[in-house]
Amino acid sequence: MSEQTSSRDEAAAKVADLVKDIRVAMLTSTDAQGRLVSRPMATQDVDWDGDIWFITERSAEHTRNLQHDPRVNVGYSSSSSWVSVAGTAEVVDDADRLREYWNTFTDAWLEGGPENPDNVLVHVSADTAEYWDSPGSKVTQVVNLVKAKVTGERFEGDNRVVDL
Repeated sequence: MSEQTSSRDEAAAKVADLVKDIRVAMLTSTDAQGRLVSRPMATQDVDWDGDIWFITERSAEHTRNLQHDPRVNVGYSSSSSWVSVAGTAEVVDDADRLREYWNTFTDAWLEGGPENPDNVLVHVSADTAEYWDSPGSKVTQVVNLVKAKVTGERFEGDNRVVDL
């Protein structure tokens, strides 16, 4: 394995680690008028060769918009990190995977369970991801912020763009 491949794999693993505990993402796509539109989506699965899975309704406007322009951004944010994933989305009919991902939270938002033909998967194939991660605990973050303000140095954090 080349050093570049190893570095890419490590960076992809870092992205996976940052998003693994963030349940809700903001999925941004383009509507029929070309405007950017975002909506919260519960992440069902993240496989960091660059695959993200969501469950939604086929009849939803945001799902229909993916047919016109499949380019999307998926944003994740926590108290100490931020991840932005750019990729291409497609609507997927996969009854087995839909049943596998279905849970009580999904049941609360979508009607008819995994057997409802209107309930489908959205698969995002990531091209790139950018992350920012603030090191340490909340106390460490505050100390670093104060240090940056007092010294004029940049706030310590890890920022990187990863090709997936």
